[in-house]
Amino acid sequence: MSEEGRFTIHLEQQEGYQINVRFDWKRAADLLTDEPPPLGETGGPNASRLLAAAAANCLSASLLYCLSREEPPDRSLRAEATCTLIRNERKRLRIGGLEVKLIIDDALAGNQRFERCKTLFEDFCVVSASIREGIPIAVSVVDESGRLLHASD
Repeated sequence: MSEEGRFTIHLEQQEGYQINVRFDWKRAADLLTDEPPPLGETGGPNASRLLAAAAANCLSASLLYCLSREEPPDRSLRAEATCTLIRNERKRLRIGGLEVKLIIDDALAGNQRFERCKTLFEDFCVVSASIREGIPIAVSVVDESGRLLHASD
């Protein structure tokens, strides 16, 4: 389950606000993202939805791994991720919070490891733990030749 180091994914604007995401794994399908109206056409999930999905997916995988260690039983877990959007003091839209509900079947709930796992799995979720701690983001804008046009502080 360990994945250390760095990875790079590639994004390319298609039309309007539709952006194709190409992952660094050859077998992973591309993903089309979009914004809701009035900007986009909701042709795919937007970044807020991807963040909620990433947190829920990571928590799901972490719990399954803790309980099963090997191959988890099929269709034993479902999750719901609820994202609350708020406006900050400058009236900019922000993610105000995430609620993730993991729904497990009786076999997982009755697993002998469950009592131990319920105190551990959140700490091993890379995404939700990183969000909770805050993630530094370095942003740069370059032109086609690679010339730096902007860098965040």
